[in-house]
Amino acid sequence: MEALIIIALILAGLLLFIVEVFLIPGISIAGIASVICILYANYYAFSALGPEAGFLTLAVSAVGCIGITAWFMHSKTMDKLSLKKSLDYKINPLKGLNIKVGNKGITVTRLALIGNAEISGHIIEVRSADGLIDEKTPIYVERIVENTVIVRKLK
Repeated sequence: MEALIIIALILAGLLLFIVEVFLIPGISIAGIASVICILYANYYAFSALGPEAGFLTLAVSAVGCIGITAWFMHSKTMDKLSLKKSLDYKINPLKGLNIKVGNKGITVTRLALIGNAEISGHIIEVRSADGLIDEKTPIYVERIVENTVIVRKLK
């Protein structure tokens, strides 16, 4: 009778472990109940049947949990849960800003190759073609390359 109780507890624990891993990921009632069933099965085996049956129950419980985890990792379930799509969205900081080559503006911050400038009433990030440009220096848009505005000092 004790062996039947231990087998039922281990099977219930492994079934709840499967529910926890496959259906309800995270720590939930199924995971907690699984741990309780497996721990009580091991405790009951040690107390009722002795250390030999207890260690056998412990080994079966460990192999069962490891086997289910390995099965889960190699199954198609991980493929179903994993993200397959890649993000191909690129931010266009110039969208809606009517900035063209030749527009004039003024630097808001110092351009140590990259900084902010006000062009056509919009403060945007720009790149200097001249190197270092101090703040509040008049500039003009020399070119626009891949959503990067390249500016030079206005002479």
